[in-house]
Amino acid sequence: MMTARSALLVDCEDVAWFRDGPDGARGTAAKLGRRIGLGEQRTAELVLAVAELAANLTKHATDGSLLLRILRNHAALAGDVVAGVEVITVDSGPGMADVPAALRDGMSTTSTLGIGLGAVERLADTFTIHSRPGTGTVQLARFWPHPVPPALSGEAAVGGITRPISGEQVCGDAWAARIDTGTSTGVGTAVARVEGTADAGPPLAAAPDWSMMTGGPRQQPAAARSGASAPVHAAVPGPGDGLLVMSCDGLGHGPLASLAAQAAVNAFRTGNGRTPEQAMEEVHRALRGTRGAAVAIARLESDGRVLFCGVGNITAALLTATSRANLLSHPGIAGHQMHRLRTHEYRLPAQGMLVMHSDGLSDRWSPADLTGLLHHPPAVIATALLRQAGTRRDDASAVIAKAAR
Repeated sequence: MMTARSALLVDCEDVAWFRDGPDGARGTAAKLGRRIGLGEQRTAELVLAVAELAANLTKHATDGSLLLRILRNHAALAGDVVAGVEVITVDSGPGMADVPAALRDGMSTTSTLGIGLGAVERLADTFTIHSRPGTGTVQLARFWPHPVPPALSGEAAVGGITRPISGEQVCGDAWAARIDTGTSTGVGTAVARVEGTADAGPPLAAAPDWSMMTGGPRQQPAAARSGASAPVHAAVPGPGDGLLVMSCDGLGHGPLASLAAQAAVNAFRTGNGRTPEQAMEEVHRALRGTRGAAVAIARLESDGRVLFCGVGNITAALLTATSRANLLSHPGIAGHQMHRLRTHEYRLPAQGMLVMHSDGLSDRWSPADLTGLLHHPPAVIATALLRQAGTRRDDASAVIAKAAR
């Protein structure tokens, strides 16, 4: 059973989207590899893989895009930060009828073979592909320094993607995740081991557990037991670790929206709040003086309990292969005007996941739109959702968190 403490978390720094021109993608990949010290040979392998993936988009894809970004893992035990490069491609067709055949060496539908997807799979430390005829393809490849540290052997529990509005270089949307260990040394210290941040001071006081004062066990609300929403007054963290996830949409777009989103991310990562409501208060304070933002924060616990607090227009849902249950947010703007915060409690179904996205994606999607995707890494699911529901008339972001159970 995976716990929040054992879950792999990575920070993503979105660097560049490419819609045309494989030469630009190759050059950027080379610069990123050198910048993070990937090593000469590993950087050359990264560039070769990017060249193949970019060329395939040019030759085969409809409305194809390639994303390059830096990953930074914050190893919880050693405290070492390891950087790598992630490549994601996404297109809207025509898709592959036989993915295993496409991965075999020598397989090509054009006269130029290149190195082939099979070689990209061997070069990458992680390679994932999902394709549906008539819908399109999402591919993800990660390149870490060799030898790959043992802490990176698993799949990240949380993954997301951001894309700026057409014509902008920076995005006003952002997402982040951290682990609350609830140790006696202070929540900030525990987060620093995972997220590589400094201790932000003493933790906020937890709300009292009234059941301890009245001699009875703390009862779970009936609606939460049945899977529906239930307001939780003075919510307290459950036993064990918690996985905290945030989605943020800075008002408007462009540099000022990006500044607001980054202020929210910094406050969330360095904060001591253990519940979504406490973390939201910290983000609200940090956003004063900025444009403000719509923000949603969830806490996932190993027993399936989910605490959620949302302010503004962030869509959030608990998803399975056949169901979608929306989570309740309230009007307001973090950093400017928030009414009394409300936390809602839910139950995450077995094999379920948390989905949060900005209004740069339409909320008119269903589980059927993600058929065959839910066993893939969170970043692949988020990318497919962006393709399905995203609009280029606004900044867009989506984040997926799988159950730490």
